[in-house]
Amino acid sequence: MSTLLGLCGSLRRGSLNRKLMVEAGSMWPGGLEEASLRLPLYDGDLEEAEGLPEGVTALAAAIAAAPAVVIACPEYNKGPSGVLKNALDWVSRAPEPVWRDKPVAIMSATAGRAGGERVQYALRLMMLPFEADVLPGPEVLVGSADDAFEVDGRLKDGRARKQLDALMLRLQARAGIV
Repeated sequence: MSTLLGLCGSLRRGSLNRKLMVEAGSMWPGGLEEASLRLPLYDGDLEEAEGLPEGVTALAAAIAAAPAVVIACPEYNKGPSGVLKNALDWVSRAPEPVWRDKPVAIMSATAGRAGGERVQYALRLMMLPFEADVLPGPEVLVGSADDAFEVDGRLKDGRARKQLDALMLRLQARAGIV
């Protein structure tokens, strides 16, 4: 059984989006592998002089090998984090189109009430040129996320849990797992 690849748009150890991503991964039969997004800032001169950095090559290979990808990202100033945007920009430079037809689920957890609705919209637009198979829903928008998780990281909110269950079942179906 193949492992689900997770991209978390937050680098914080205690990230609410990482908790959400890990919770999603617990529903995947093969478990979750989190990809590192600790990459240098995209720089065309660096790419020209040295080629793709090793971390970018590893990330592109992980995306290509994964049966599906889950992206969990906070909303910063009505958009995705710079960390995630940078990773997407770097991976777009890979020689092969690693995202093409790749099943992708997007989710977000935020301190605000909307739960990251704007970041999900922005990410859907950003994924269009990659021709990824981004699931349209159900949307997993965990608002007031500071209080949404148990101490062990499990989602408390029944509605969010139901949406996450449905999204992960749909992702498994798209990846041919069920």
